[in-house]
Amino acid sequence: MAQPPLTAESVLAAPGLSQRRAIAKAITLLESTRADHRAQGDELLTALLPHTGKSFRLGISGVPGVGKSTFIEALGLHLIDQGHRVAVLTIDPSSSVSGGSILGDKTRMERLSVHERAYIRPSPSSGTLGGVAEKTREAMLVCEAAGYDVVIVETVGVGQSETAVSGMTDMFVLMQLPNAGDDLQAIKKGVMELADLVLINKADLDRDAATRAQAQITSALRLFGHHGNPEHLAAMHDAASGAELAHWLPQVLQLSALAGTGIEDFWRAVTRFKTVQAANGRLARRREKQALTWMWERIDAGLKQAFKQHPQVRMLLPQVLQQVADGQLPASTAARSLLAAAARNA
Repeated sequence: MAQPPLTAESVLAAPGLSQRRAIAKAITLLESTRADHRAQGDELLTALLPHTGKSFRLGISGVPGVGKSTFIEALGLHLIDQGHRVAVLTIDPSSSVSGGSILGDKTRMERLSVHERAYIRPSPSSGTLGGVAEKTREAMLVCEAAGYDVVIVETVGVGQSETAVSGMTDMFVLMQLPNAGDDLQAIKKGVMELADLVLINKADLDRDAATRAQAQITSALRLFGHHGNPEHLAAMHDAASGAELAHWLPQVLQLSALAGTGIEDFWRAVTRFKTVQAANGRLARRREKQALTWMWERIDAGLKQAFKQHPQVRMLLPQVLQQVADGQLPASTAARSLLAAAARNA
């Protein structure tokens, strides 16, 4: 029996199994590299766009083993109890050897993954830098159109490249361990400056270490604010003057996702963040900037793909690649020659 064609109406339908299947098909279509699928995906996304933008987008990052999946499951169940519908987009690293991914996050969220008010979609990073998959933004819009009012993006958790998620979410949360000294030094310049809130997970294992980490990270965030972050500077000025905060000052909280403690405090902080950022206009400006950044990223990716498919480039590329590999031609010279060949035959 032939499957009915995928339509925007099927994604916008009432919650249920048919809608879940439509969401899965829509994201798979958008992730496809086939030209005809890309065209269908663009058409679908354009039809869904008026129904997006009403959810809160939360990015979660942190080193491997910090407990991101455990925390997301505990948070998701808490939000569902409050009446929310929660979508989770998890990104697994792709092997540089085989190209494959385990995509095992759903197995680590056993209770959340089977809940009718939750939707979990694992995707491979496929070599995309920044800790997210190439089509994460598109998948996020599909989930929003389907009525999920909280969309959580969990990154691969590899350190310095964990920055792209802050460019597609409303709030960027960084998770740390109580004894995170070395890890903090390794990632703070790449990620810490972008964090809107830092969570110290597994705080129940060593309360003293968690308290020390909280003090250390709080000092680091204050230092970053003094060195070039205008919003943090304004927030600290407001706090010092006793004025009502017009800017969000990044916070550091302790919790234990496994024990389920601290989840309510975290969501209260998220709610305050949303209120402050909506009132001062930062939330709207952040989304406007993200939409433009997304457009230029797609242009860059499209130009690169078109360049690789250019007839003259395809003819010259094997020889040029071999010359670069053999050390006969500098990589910069090879790049310029290929670009020139594409320009001459444009």
